[in-house]
Order: sequence, then structure tokens, then C-alpha cells
Amino acid sequence: MATVNLDINQFEDTIANNDILIFDFWAEWCGPCKQFGPIFEAVSEKHPDIVFAKVNVEEQQQLAGMFQVRSIPTIVFMREKIVVYSNPGLIPEGDLEKGIEQLRALDMEQVHKDIAAEAEKA
Repeated sequence: MATVNLDINQFEDTIANNDILIFDFWAEWCGPCKQFGPIFEAVSEKHPDIVFAKVNVEEQQQLAGMFQVRSIPTIVFMREKIVVYSNPGLIPEGDLEKGIEQLRALDMEQVHKDIAAEAEKA
């Protein structure tokens, strides 16, 4: 699947209907964002089972706020509706691919147990 432009109206359906999502928070005026855009697009073509969502922070301030985006580009990995990784800054293609491998390899049953245990403590 190629990248999709995500807005707040599509957000709930998108995360509800997809197991793995990778978000690219960006802006038109951002130089590093423009450098990262082609990398994000190229990697998206290699992983048709993952949603690669581009979020323009200027147009989608509510989404940027939900993910606490403070600088751009910011890349966010989400699996089973859980943010498992967030990184501000440009990521080289090889590192993005490694991150996807790690994301796929996550033991989500354990992640859910860990979150439940933390919630119990609080």
C-alpha cells in the first residue's frame, strides 16, 4: 500500500481496521520532512500490509496533539492500537526497515500484559 494522507475524521476507522500503522507527522515548510518523504513512500511500497499514514501537522493539529508531536518529522509506530515507538527526526531507510522488523516481531500478548500491570500499579 502506498502512503495515505490521514485526517482526524479517518483516524478512528483507520486504527480500528488495521493492525500495524506507521505515521509520518510532517509539514510542507519542513526541510527534513521533504527529505524523509521519499524514504517513507519507498518503504511503504515494500509493506502493503502496513498502513503508512502521512499527517500534515499544519492541517491536523488535533492529531499532532494526540500524539504529542513537538518537532517534525516525527515517526510513530502503532500496533493493535498501542503506540510502541515514537521518534522525532529523520530516520534513514535502513533504520526504518529494521524498526518494521522489530515491530512485526513484538510479542503483543506480553505488551498488553505489561500495560495492564502498569495500569494496576497506578
